[in-house]
Amino acid sequence: MNDEPDLSRLARTIGDPTRIQMLALLMEGRALTAKELAYGTDIKPATATTHLRQLLEDKLLDMTTQGRHKYFRLASPEVARLIESLMVFAPKRKHVGPTVGHNAICTARFCYDHLAGKLGTQLTDVLVKRGLLETEDGTFLLTEQGETWFGEFGIDTKALQKSRRQFAYPCLDWSERRDHLAGALGATLAKRMIELGWLTRNKHSRAVSITADGRSALAEQFGIALHHE
Repeated sequence: MNDEPDLSRLARTIGDPTRIQMLALLMEGRALTAKELAYGTDIKPATATTHLRQLLEDKLLDMTTQGRHKYFRLASPEVARLIESLMVFAPKRKHVGPTVGHNAICTARFCYDHLAGKLGTQLTDVLVKRGLLETEDGTFLLTEQGETWFGEFGIDTKALQKSRRQFAYPCLDWSERRDHLAGALGATLAKRMIELGWLTRNKHSRAVSITADGRSALAEQFGIALHHE
């Protein structure tokens, strides 16, 4: 019996332009309907259903039903990590016309449920430089100083470490070519910044808006200054 992973099947599944674009749309971390995914990939809903069925069969997506609607989301943080990694190696598209939306994506965005772009990488750099996190064997370790700081910031790191999800690890950022913080800690940090009113999510976009309060707090507490794009 051959138990080796079927890489060729995975390559065929994600190698389809429509399916890989669907996965990219779901990188904002929210569930979307088949109609929304069809609209986002410029195909008919019936065609979208066929593509979604393949993504479900290969366990790249999960589906939930609420009333008459079916919602699709990435099956796991590992799928998001796969797509983000592919984005690192994918050739750059040539932008025609205004690049405001592209610049916003590169400044601050969600990579599934944690922060990426300039904001994500700079924030990660600060956490490491201040000794709150340490890097070891491809993962992040929380220091005693870090446990205290995150606790004061409103994050229960002990509870996160008991969860099934990997606690903290580096995710290579496709636009910055440096690591940002992923895992349960990265997701909770992003969620906390939204709760504090520092960040707001944009509808149907991975881009994150930094509020005026957020810019002040990021500059004061982390020394991060990001300008409007």
